[in-house]
Amino acid sequence: MNIDMDISVDIAGIVMKNPIMVASGTFGFGREYSDFYDINKLGALVTKGLTLLPKHGNPPPRTYETPAGMLNSVGLENPGVEKFIEKEWPHLSKLTTPIIANIDGDTVEDYQKIAKWLSTLENLAALEVNISCPNVEKGGLAFGQDPESAFQVIKAVREATNLPIIAKLSPNVTHIQTIAKATESAGADAISLINTLLGMAIDIHNHQPIFRRTFAGLSGPAVKPVALRMVWEVYEAVSVPIIAMGGITTWQDAAEFILAGASAVAVGTANFINPRAPIEIIEGLKTYLCLKEQNLQQLIGSAHGGRHLTY
Repeated sequence: MNIDMDISVDIAGIVMKNPIMVASGTFGFGREYSDFYDINKLGALVTKGLTLLPKHGNPPPRTYETPAGMLNSVGLENPGVEKFIEKEWPHLSKLTTPIIANIDGDTVEDYQKIAKWLSTLENLAALEVNISCPNVEKGGLAFGQDPESAFQVIKAVREATNLPIIAKLSPNVTHIQTIAKATESAGADAISLINTLLGMAIDIHNHQPIFRRTFAGLSGPAVKPVALRMVWEVYEAVSVPIIAMGGITTWQDAAEFILAGASAVAVGTANFINPRAPIEIIEGLKTYLCLKEQNLQQLIGSAHGGRHLTY
């Protein structure tokens, strides 16, 4: 059995040796995980979310374990785009795996300015435009819950860069397909989903919410069925490639999302539990495809029975 088979994928010009990525906010800028394996084995690395100016993030506590998942309220702590270029890009630019920068803004103009700055970086593969973060005061989720606002952000970024644009969507909406269509029509080259679901936890001894912001983002295996359903829905609504995330911990999870319509998947919370999870998923997926005697392209969306509706 040949487990060295080609499972490469091209998403909007982002050429990946395999469809397994790491989700923004769960992998930092890659330094910590390089002790566990060669990061160049990943299909792509998505950076921690970047804002125009440095952010200190939310006050602690920032994480809380839940059954089959975790809540987080980090609040996009990051060094800001200028420090990222100065301190982190020299390290990242030496990697051979594609680097995708996740960006977030308080205003449409913020997104546009960040996109212009990052577009000057040689070999940056793409921008993932975060219009879905639930843990910040302004921007983020507010843009991703309204089709017109989502359209305006992606349109502004499209005007500022020639890089591929990935629109990162929130599950905290009524009609995910409507948001997806809006970002596609604004110029998004791909769509990633889902970001975290809004949740909360209460301290039963102090009679108050665990998090200072009350609500936080739920991730991990608990959200997988919701994420899978939304990937299925978006696949039937748009024609651009989909990058899926939400509770992916095993190669079987990855296979489900690919069958539902994802061209690639991003591993998030599983990185905290098993730092080698992405590598194990890559190997498991290769073996699965060999046993099925199918290539990756044959698998994408095949659970739809040939249906791929576009508007």
